[in-house]
Amino acid sequence: MIYLQLFLAFLRVGFFSFGGGMAALPLIEKEVVDTFQWLSNSEFLELVTLSELTPGPIGINCATFTGFKVGGVWGSTFATLAFCLPSILLVTLVFHFLSYFKKNAIVQHFLRGLRPAVIALMIMAAYSLAQKGIKDWLAIIWGIAVFILLTRKRTDPIFLLLLSGVMGLIWYR
Repeated sequence: MIYLQLFLAFLRVGFFSFGGGMAALPLIEKEVVDTFQWLSNSEFLELVTLSELTPGPIGINCATFTGFKVGGVWGSTFATLAFCLPSILLVTLVFHFLSYFKKNAIVQHFLRGLRPAVIALMIMAAYSLAQKGIKDWLAIIWGIAVFILLTRKRTDPIFLLLLSGVMGLIWYR
């Protein structure tokens, strides 16, 4: 039964998470924390952190890690497959009708209308993560500093992630 629940939960997320993995995070959180209570809020924050640090798309990593925690190897297989299935179907469909979609004003307007909603989902994910994950002034200051370094100085994000981990080891030990 758990495999079916994992499959259906991540299939729903996969179908409605326009905008990529960051936009999917609020939907994933709703399913795994609120609806099924497979993870606590703090476990979800750890999941997002690990998913961001490991190679691959964050949404797929979240599905894989959650599936593994809940149902082992088969759970991760079902959750990952379900999350990816809608994208595979949609890309196949779009590829088949690509020339029609390129020229169709209705489709273009629909996609243009999705942009603000996708951005709102991404902002909501960032807000939710910040609200639950930032617990002290150092984290706030460091988060602002990393944001500035990423946007103004074009600092390598991998370097900043590693530096942040080292800072966490030193500051929170």
